[in-house]
Amino acid sequence: MTHILQLDASARPGRAGTHEHGSHSRSLTHRFVSRWQARRPGDTVTHRDIGDTPPSFIDQRWIQAAFTPPEKHEPWMNDTLAESDQLIDELVAADILVIGAPLYNFGMPAALKAWMDQIVRMGRTVEYDPSTPEAPFTALLADRPRHAVILSSRGGVGFEPGGELAHMNHLEPSLTTVLEFIGITSLHSIAVENQEEGGDVLAQSVAEAERRVDELVMQLQGSLTKAAPAMTSSLVGSV
Repeated sequence: MTHILQLDASARPGRAGTHEHGSHSRSLTHRFVSRWQARRPGDTVTHRDIGDTPPSFIDQRWIQAAFTPPEKHEPWMNDTLAESDQLIDELVAADILVIGAPLYNFGMPAALKAWMDQIVRMGRTVEYDPSTPEAPFTALLADRPRHAVILSSRGGVGFEPGGELAHMNHLEPSLTTVLEFIGITSLHSIAVENQEEGGDVLAQSVAEAERRVDELVMQLQGSLTKAAPAMTSSLVGSV
């Protein structure tokens, strides 16, 4: 059974095409998850709407607690890190992380940055060993295969890799850096563009993004199906 963690970071509460002033990134995450469950109804989903309920920003008390060894924690430190622990537990449990994130002012929404700051934590998602300066960090979420699907929306066009405005896009590159840092290295990105222009060009972009989402669902489910017999064979052979 596969478990999905769905994060929606848009400040718009509804879905484009369904609700007035709805979010295109929310539409894409909804499409991915609904298509997935239509084909694999036994798989499970945790949905966290960080656009509606943003995680807390880290502060001095959080930093002090996070960098204090657990065996030396004072009671208030455990309370301070409780939200971080919950968010990390959700991420660790997921096989597929689906992130819906609009491009705001060339970067990610503040709510998504707050989530990232909460889940990048020494001893939980990454380890640091100063005795090996050539490779001091160990990604703790590299313990098993995980996928991350970044579904974004942009007002303009040309922000994709190789595009004329790619150097101004700090959404997918930042997410990729952080996710790979903690051990999630299988990443997939799909975006809707031309929101500002609207009309036919936006409709075409939406249709293309939806087509790619459907293809990605099929691709990932196919890879899981192929991996299952190999795992079973390995287990049988080890008996």
